[in-house]
Amino acid sequence: MRTSTARSGRRSGRRQAARSGIAGAAALIGAAALVVSAVPAQAVAAPPTPGPAEVVPGKGTSTPSLVGGIREDAGAAGSAADAAKRHLAGKKDRYRIDRPDRDLALVRAVTSGAGETVRLQQKHHGVDVLGGQYVVRMQRQNGKRVVTGTSGKYFTALTTSTTPEVSEELAVERAVDATLAQLGRDGFAVDTGDEGDAPPLSGTARGLVVLPKGPGVLTHHVTVRGTDPATGQPVLREVYIDAQAGYPVLQYSGIKTFATAGGGSSASGARSAATPGARSLADGSAVKGSGVKFDGTTVELDLTHDASDNQYVMRDDARMRDGSKASISTWDARKKSVDEVSKQWPADVLEFRSANPAFGKEATEAGAVDAHWAAGKVYDYYKSVHGRDSLDGRGMAIDSMVGVTLYGGPYVNAFWDGAKMVYGGGDQEYRPFSASLDVVGHEMTHGVVENSADLVYAGQSGALNEAIADYFGNAIDTDAHGVAMDSPESGLLGEGLCRTKSPRACATRDMNDGRTTSKGFLGVDFATDNGGVHLNSTIFSGALWDIRKDLNRTLADRIVYRALTEYMTPLDGFTEGRDAVIAAAKDLKVPAKDLNAVTRAFNGHGIVPDWELAIGVDTDRLLGRLNTVDSRVGAGGGWWVASKSNESGSEPYSIWAGRADGTGEKQLISPNDGRYHVNPVTDGKTVVWQARGPRGYDLLSRPLAGGPVKTLTHSRYGFHQQAKVDGDVVVFVQLFRRGVSQLGYLRKGDKEPTWVDDAVGRRDAIGQHSLKNGKIAYGTRVFKGRGKYEYSTKVLDLASGKTTVMPQLGTPLGVGQTALTSRYVFWTVDEVADQGQRAVRRANLDGTGVVDISKEQGADALYPEGLTASEDAVTVSSRTPGTPGSRSNETLPKLWQFSTDGSRRARMSCNRGEQGLPAALSGTQVVWTDSSTGYADLVTRTRPAGNCG
Repeated sequence: MRTSTARSGRRSGRRQAARSGIAGAAALIGAAALVVSAVPAQAVAAPPTPGPAEVVPGKGTSTPSLVGGIREDAGAAGSAADAAKRHLAGKKDRYRIDRPDRDLALVRAVTSGAGETVRLQQKHHGVDVLGGQYVVRMQRQNGKRVVTGTSGKYFTALTTSTTPEVSEELAVERAVDATLAQLGRDGFAVDTGDEGDAPPLSGTARGLVVLPKGPGVLTHHVTVRGTDPATGQPVLREVYIDAQAGYPVLQYSGIKTFATAGGGSSASGARSAATPGARSLADGSAVKGSGVKFDGTTVELDLTHDASDNQYVMRDDARMRDGSKASISTWDARKKSVDEVSKQWPADVLEFRSANPAFGKEATEAGAVDAHWAAGKVYDYYKSVHGRDSLDGRGMAIDSMVGVTLYGGPYVNAFWDGAKMVYGGGDQEYRPFSASLDVVGHEMTHGVVENSADLVYAGQSGALNEAIADYFGNAIDTDAHGVAMDSPESGLLGEGLCRTKSPRACATRDMNDGRTTSKGFLGVDFATDNGGVHLNSTIFSGALWDIRKDLNRTLADRIVYRALTEYMTPLDGFTEGRDAVIAAAKDLKVPAKDLNAVTRAFNGHGIVPDWELAIGVDTDRLLGRLNTVDSRVGAGGGWWVASKSNESGSEPYSIWAGRADGTGEKQLISPNDGRYHVNPVTDGKTVVWQARGPRGYDLLSRPLAGGPVKTLTHSRYGFHQQAKVDGDVVVFVQLFRRGVSQLGYLRKGDKEPTWVDDAVGRRDAIGQHSLKNGKIAYGTRVFKGRGKYEYSTKVLDLASGKTTVMPQLGTPLGVGQTALTSRYVFWTVDEVADQGQRAVRRANLDGTGVVDISKEQGADALYPEGLTASEDAVTVSSRTPGTPGSRSNETLPKLWQFSTDGSRRARMSCNRGEQGLPAALSGTQVVWTDSSTGYADLVTRTRPAGNCG
């Protein structure tokens, strides 16, 4: 689980950035070698008797994803890494790795008894390949090494150049801009403060990285840090900028939270080097103390006595007595906001201390007693059952910060940030998040995962990461409390966090929820829950939990741990995870009936080869697998337009157009010039779009009937959202530095834009525009000081020059997307400080007849993100915020369609996955991007599907 959901003050005006999906995931693999030694908790099983090699082919590569059932001599000379590379070089016909000595670098070598596991990082012409990692497993016997199996991903098709065209400085600038764009939940450019203010975000270049898509995409990896100006949540985002064109081809959050992050905006990234300040205590000595957990149980605590001031400190050094370097400390962060502690260490944060070894009520209510006690329990579990010395296997310090707030208000989540655990202080309903052993076990297991398979926290690999953290967190908790595995409550996560709700009502997830790939998988974009890391995790964790119910508990735990630490690699998904667990069970020589139970558990949850192909939809696909990021779709005059990459997602994007009825051939509209062509719109005669390259951004146009591409205008910093085109008029929002945006338009023959002058200042903004019959509708945000804004919706008649301010029914706290028809203007508006619901409002073009066709309050209230309209219908993209950890299908963006008077309301499609970016055609037909299949497809329906009950 990564960073945070704040339950108080959550405003929903969500991202209106593009939600085009990415099927795969990617992660930063550290270049520095890491050598680990671990003492086994029990003897390692003898290697299996060799037979014919079991070879599982890799996807998109000639190198197998798994090889088992072998015993092949690797010689005795040199290190384990030398022997591993020697084996791969000697079996070139099997592995297709041309130069292991040159193209594989040691990540980590782990010795466990007679076993050795070597992890190797792929390099392409000396540059790290994102997620390219290969594992070689060996046994030492009679002075020799024998290879017993291999697994992982080595991408053999890479041919890309490793010479960048884009400078590191420009890549950092583009990464920060891309992050700001995704934080723009209300559809306006993000307010970055007045001149002279500290910027809310900053970027740090991490070097070149090759994304393993087809022949490869060379990128600059940039970590963006700071604070979300709208919510105050910490931002620490991993962004990959195409090193040839300067486009953000991949970005995802990194902090691992217990519950689903509220808006997906919180982020984290590479492992932090931050460490606490001075840790030594003068004349300190290990002592036993006690404290009362939140559930009223008195527990023993391992403490340190500070003789200098006769205080007892929540630092456990007792475990160092058996040779471990680990110490466990619990820190008082009750006066700190989450943005102050994420990936950094405030100098004034101190360990909890008391004049008495029996800690009192204050430590209980802060969650400190639970955090300190539970951290010791989790450490002991990994040491005694798996022989692992702390989270990194090398005795790293275990630090917990408890009582964290969100700017002094409730913070209701917990996360691992790469260096420590951070626990929110809870609210009126939720206890401090450290007050549950499974939560602590979950967060600490993220540290174990990061220091072993390092499963990328996005998409299926991120869901696998969450599933394993859930499995071990709950296994530790279940065993500690003596819960029977066949109890209906055994699979609950976080069930003890609530003050008033029942355990089942409180739980964030249930590994016994019965979800399968065919009935429960939710296809989403990376902007939503990092690609579904929480939403889809119980599919895999449910299979693991079934294994634990059918097998001996400790044996099941050893199988899953072995699969994690000796088989899995960063980009593994559900199918590779299944293969790893089954192979680990074979390694441990489990009986045939137990091996059948393992296989049966995965089959029961639909985790079988090619399970993705069985996902059904109720829509017509117009263009499949867009493989794009941050690009909307357009429609008009019976045509659709969309941006698309190639099948591997390795090529810069091009603009395609086609007829909305599916007839005729698709047309390539944009030139293939190395730039990224995105955000197209059309009126059925002309296509207008943005081209993004290393020298800036161009707004381009071309007739659908063919002809030359025309450059309408150029911008150094880009354009916000899509332009709009209708006949001879093109409307767009141009961005300037520091979050300033301005609405402009061009008419046929204009050489320069005409700017809509609404006294826009540095913190003001104009946007949310639409265009119809020479009229422009748009929203405005005017800064009034002290964090307050005045919002309005306006219609400008280009023929008369008259601007009409639309009356409101209250005082807007925010306005959203507009849509124009020949009779009406529609917009979304927020007038009540609630959880982000918005009304869908309609007015006549002259400002009369203002009415809400969908109310802001009530059971049917929507949480709109997008809005589009035809003469006959209004279609809204809306999500419903869930409680922490919610995985309901209805929390994803869905399309709702209304008649223009609001009398008819229905779901446009009943597809399970994410539905977004709708564009209206005539009548009730809409096109949109749908991620239900696991990829973003351009789809359509000509009429609503109904209520989807």
